[in-house]
Amino acid sequence: MSQLLSGKTALILGVSNRWSLAYAIAQAFTREGAKLILTYQGDRQKLTVQELAADLKAHQTLPCDVCKDDELAQLIDELKSQGTVLNTVVHSIAFGDLSKTVAQTTRDAFGVAMDVSAYSLVAVARAVAPFMPAKEQGGGSIITLSYLGSTRVVENYNVMGVAKAALEASVRYLASDLGPSNIRVNAISAGAVKTVSARGVRDFSKLLEAAVHVSPLRRNTDPAEVADAAVFLASDLGRGVTGNILFVDAGMQIMGFARSEQ
Repeated sequence: MSQLLSGKTALILGVSNRWSLAYAIAQAFTREGAKLILTYQGDRQKLTVQELAADLKAHQTLPCDVCKDDELAQLIDELKSQGTVLNTVVHSIAFGDLSKTVAQTTRDAFGVAMDVSAYSLVAVARAVAPFMPAKEQGGGSIITLSYLGSTRVVENYNVMGVAKAALEASVRYLASDLGPSNIRVNAISAGAVKTVSARGVRDFSKLLEAAVHVSPLRRNTDPAEVADAAVFLASDLGRGVTGNILFVDAGMQIMGFARSEQ
């Protein structure tokens, strides 16, 4: 066993069920020897996340709604009181009303999607940066999750595509802002994966079917592949990578028109 993350502490936001990419990442981090801290949003999620944390042998669970500044402040206070040092943070949080096209999206719905899916990364990065090791001690790694709909129109992805575009721009600017402290910021653009949140995209099954026929590898993305990419970015192997969008999608992002089957 390589234990690429041995001695490192990882804060993971967004582990909500066993089918989430955040859970797959948490599993891989555990395999590689990281100490995990998981967060949950409100009492409704608390018991579920605590059960998942037990399965993952996580160090602890802490409450945090990333859209509430007071809860981020409480998270900061808790980490500070424990003398926590964070080597890596995984931001796997997104929400948007996908029932309407972008043209039909209201101002309020647009704002919610941007706040939860994009600005939350900025808020989290600002909160956790002081808990990462000093530059000469290795700095830290912040990882978020994106999707191809940020740069190309994906039917029914709607306002989430706009929010993911903002998220990816935030990755680049945060990488520049935090780089002098040796804090790296990257995103993984995962291929279509059958998660609970993905079911909110109408006709999502068509995206899965298309990947099997169109992607260069002729298959769907395995959550474990996304998780292993996160391990790379969190480990010392990824020490020279920042401001990047790393595609883990069986090559789907390089394709134009779908090829006809011979």
